[in-house]
This record gives sequence, C-alpha cells and structure tokens, in this order.
Amino acid sequence: MDQYRSGFVTLIGRPNVGKSTLMNRVIGQKIAITSNKPQTTRNRIQTVYTSEEGQIIFLDTPGIHKAKNKLGEYMVEVAERTLNEVDVICWLVEPTNYIGAGEQHIIEKLKKVDTPVFLIINKIDRVKKEEILEFIETYRKELDFAEVIPVSALKGENTDSFVKTLMKYMPQGPQYYDEDTITDQPERQICAELIREKALRNLEDEIPHGIAVVIDQMKERPGGTLIDIDATIICERDSHKGIIIGKQGAMLKKIGQQARYEMEAMLGCKVNLKLWVKIKKDWRESDMLIKNFGYRKDTEFDL
Repeated sequence: MDQYRSGFVTLIGRPNVGKSTLMNRVIGQKIAITSNKPQTTRNRIQTVYTSEEGQIIFLDTPGIHKAKNKLGEYMVEVAERTLNEVDVICWLVEPTNYIGAGEQHIIEKLKKVDTPVFLIINKIDRVKKEEILEFIETYRKELDFAEVIPVSALKGENTDSFVKTLMKYMPQGPQYYDEDTITDQPERQICAELIREKALRNLEDEIPHGIAVVIDQMKERPGGTLIDIDATIICERDSHKGIIIGKQGAMLKKIGQQARYEMEAMLGCKVNLKLWVKIKKDWRESDMLIKNFGYRKDTEFDL
C-alpha cells in the first residue's frame, strides 16, 4: 500500500464563486457559511477531509477583492498570505469567457508563486457542456495550471474527481488530525457565523457588510439536553439596528429561529438562543474592534 499522504490546500477566488459551498460539499457537513452576498467568509477557516489514502486540510479564505476599509484589507491579507504556505492552490472561477479586473488581479498574484495551481471552474450546472472547453481555453491562455477541473459544488458534480486528483498532489506525511475532526473552528465561532449567515440572507444589501456577531455566553444545562446561547449582533448605525430588529422584533426573531435550527442540528441538542443588537459606529475601521470581534491576522497552521 502507498504511504499515507497529507497536505494543505487553499481555496481562493473572487467573492461569491462558491468556495465555501465546495468545501462544505467535500467535507460532507456545513462548516463555512454561504450566501449570495460578497464577503461572506471573513476569517480563514480550516477543515479536514480524511480517507484511508490520506488527509487534506482545506483553508477556505476570504474572497480576494479591492479593499474599501480596514476589515477589507485584513480579509485580503489573510487570503493572499496563504498562497505560499500550502501544497496546492485551488482557484475557483465562474464558467465564463470574460476575465475581469478582479480575476486579472488574482492571476498576477498567482504568477508570483511556485505552488501548483488548480483551476476549478465552478457552477458548470449553469452552462452547456460544450461551452466548458471554451472557458478552459480562455483561462489556459493566462496561466499554466497543474490541473483544470470543472465542478458544480452545489450539485456535487465532479467533486469526487476533484478530491482524488488533489490527493495525488499531497506529499507523504502524517495524519495531522484524528478522523473525527472536521474543522479547527470552535463551536462558539460556528454558532456566531450561523447567526451572521442568517442575517446576511435576510437583510437588505447595504447592512450585512457592517455586521459582526459575538457569542456572549454558551452554557450547557445539567443533563446535556439544552444549551443556552446569548449572542449580540453588532451593527454600525441606528437605522441598521431598527432594520435588524424589524417591526415588533419580527426580523430578529426570524434570524434567531433560522440560526437556532442549524445550531441544534450541529450540536445535537436543543438550543435556547437569545439575540441582542448593539451599535458600534464604524467598527470596520477600528483595529481593536476588528480583533475583538474575532478577526485575527495570525496565519500559523493550527496543528
């Protein structure tokens, strides 16, 4: 039998190309939050795929984009610093012949690294099969890829082939995590992210970028059948607070119900979730508040 393989893979790409959806699909469980709004992933999330052949540690990074504030700068820095720290870079793109300024920016970054780059053309369920070859050709003219793999993360098309090919590129090495481990994210962090996801999905476009979620308390009751979770949604303006709470508290209740449902599935027990909303004006420009709300610049692998 071949020796055990283990290595690190980073998923990069512009916001909203499906990085988190692909990672959740490969792991078989929801770890990273998803929405159709950019900047959904803010921290680098590590997940672990384990099989008999080996172990692949995926890093789902914030989308690479032109930063508009300190939080944006932080997110881009997190994404770009992973490029030289991994065994394979997977660049996710839309199925299109058009390469815009955002993609060109990523191409320039990739030209400077020695790491093998996989081109992953996602969302192939949205286009005709014969068009995919044209899209591949368009991108191949820009960069020399180690592999080109078309997938549909949403439908699970070709994702098995994606994992098999990745495994071939993993160096021989130890099993870093036991087979039950699927993420380095603490439960508190996942719960905070689930609340933020529901807010992203339910709120108006301009508000979600300006929110953060902090878990104030997470306490298991005796017997282990119920967990009390108190959480605060942080926003930047008085007007935003009103929209998040909604008429007679309807919006906050909706966000809480949706988040609680997924928390219960993840934690395997009932959850009593209480939500508050607080205003911290322009927190995305404050280094201290960015740090307080859990966005860390450390890029060491947690092994």
